[in-house]
Amino acid sequence: MARLLGAIRRLPNAVALKSFSSLTRRIVLLNLAGMCVLVSGILYLSEFRAGLIDARVQSLLVQGEIIAGAIAASAQVETNAITIDPERLLELQAGESYGPGEEGFAPLEFPINPERVAPVLKRLVEPTGTRARIYDRDGVLLLDSRSLYSRGEILRFDMPPPTTRKPNWFERAWNKLKTWFERGDLPLYKDLGPNNGKGYTEVVEALQGQKSSAVQVNDRGQVIVSVAVPVQRFRAILGVLLLSTQGGEIDAAVAAERLAIVRVFLVAIAVMSVLSFLLAGTIAGPVRRLADAAERVRRRTRQRVEIPDFTRRSDEIGHLSGALRDMTDALYSRIEAIESFAADVSHELKNPLTSLRSAVETLPLAKTDNSRGRLMEVIQHDVRRLDRLITDISDASRLDAELQRQEAEPVDLTRLLNTVTGVHNDVVRGDEVRVKLAFEHAAGAGGEFIVPGHDSRLGQVINNLIDNARSFSPKGGEVRVTCRRLKDAVEIMVDDDGPGIPPHALTRIFERFYTDRPEEQGFGQNSGLGLSISRQIIEAHGGRIWAENRPAETKARRGGRKKARDAEAVARTDTEADGPRSAGARFVIHLPAA
Repeated sequence: MARLLGAIRRLPNAVALKSFSSLTRRIVLLNLAGMCVLVSGILYLSEFRAGLIDARVQSLLVQGEIIAGAIAASAQVETNAITIDPERLLELQAGESYGPGEEGFAPLEFPINPERVAPVLKRLVEPTGTRARIYDRDGVLLLDSRSLYSRGEILRFDMPPPTTRKPNWFERAWNKLKTWFERGDLPLYKDLGPNNGKGYTEVVEALQGQKSSAVQVNDRGQVIVSVAVPVQRFRAILGVLLLSTQGGEIDAAVAAERLAIVRVFLVAIAVMSVLSFLLAGTIAGPVRRLADAAERVRRRTRQRVEIPDFTRRSDEIGHLSGALRDMTDALYSRIEAIESFAADVSHELKNPLTSLRSAVETLPLAKTDNSRGRLMEVIQHDVRRLDRLITDISDASRLDAELQRQEAEPVDLTRLLNTVTGVHNDVVRGDEVRVKLAFEHAAGAGGEFIVPGHDSRLGQVINNLIDNARSFSPKGGEVRVTCRRLKDAVEIMVDDDGPGIPPHALTRIFERFYTDRPEEQGFGQNSGLGLSISRQIIEAHGGRIWAENRPAETKARRGGRKKARDAEAVARTDTEADGPRSAGARFVIHLPAA
């Protein structure tokens, strides 16, 4: 029993969950709810009922005038003589005439004979199904179409009206709801007795010579329309004709019209349901597949999961699919980069650690001061190498997070390059290499040398490239930094006069921990992360960086004609022997302009 009660309590939550947990069900339910609200508004605001009542009132007025005219024509005059005063005739002068005036017609009466009017009333009213009652000038009922037999015989009109079953509580509640829904605040219709004709407002107005109408509802909520028309000949009002509709006549027409609306609504519901399922299928299905693929990516980071490709669609689902695919590719690339970085770091740290361990283990075994001195030099060299590696590794590991957290700002390369090159020229070094800076504008390009980014990181890249160029330049040489403004980009070129880059190293020079330096510079003096960090920074700024060798003729042009000819001859000889000769390395940075 307790389980049953618990299941009953959980039933509403389960229904709500099942109804709104699926995007398909939500689309269908919301569309159907909108359609239901629309149809309810149409039924509530429909003016068909009011128009039908107005039309019925006009129809009854015309019908009443016709019937009232026929009744007046069928009425009998009680006397066929007109009384003339003989004394008035004796008082007439020459040329005067005498006739009955208005006061002469006052005593004339045209009473309604029920026996003569009943057949006429039956023939005119029976086809229409309308109830007709005739009252005299005192409001007394003379005829009622309910009291007529087939040949016009008259029943006793003083008999009480036929009794009907009173509505129960459910019918009364339904009638109140229907009356409110139909916006009807109509008075309640009551069937008065045969001697209370003046209890009807419309009958009183008709006795005064005016046509009148009334709209009421009975105790079952059915609309009854009544029209009162005076029965008169000339200006004499003989009585009143009261026409009224049967209960339910108008309501049946309204119900038929609403039934037609409901039928159209059911067809629309069926069509909308099908369309909603089709629409939901084009949305919910792809979204569900994308969500399942994203869940698989979260659970299986070691194995690449393919996101469904909906990029052929030109809607939001296609954009979402493309964004998820790009995000997943970036995620896997980042994971692979982290794994590769960890492996490279582990490998690079093992070399100095192995050397350091070997030197430390050998130090107690050294017998001479010279041997111990050499071992101490090895230990100090390895410690410095470890310090450089750890510093560069720490800088490379936090570089991505730092670039993501900081907002890009306009960077003035003119000021930045002047500062970096000025520091290099002011610091005295043993290589005596000078750094030269130049700014150029390409043909058709204008504007300032401003790019969006981070000035400290861009300065780090320029500093790394200048340090790299100085390390390969001969003593007393020159490093040239050229900044060119293109149409929609800025290029920075760093040239040196060194031996150039070997062809096999052009594709590997930006790899982590890769070094290819002359033997005289010593082993372990560089961590091999400078160019890798530079590429990482430039790509984070939306740019590109690459290395290339300058041809030898560029260097020869800086000398005289004789030197140029000699250099050309040497270059030609070297080209025939070993391929094209390099006149130095060049690093190019391409950044989008602000």
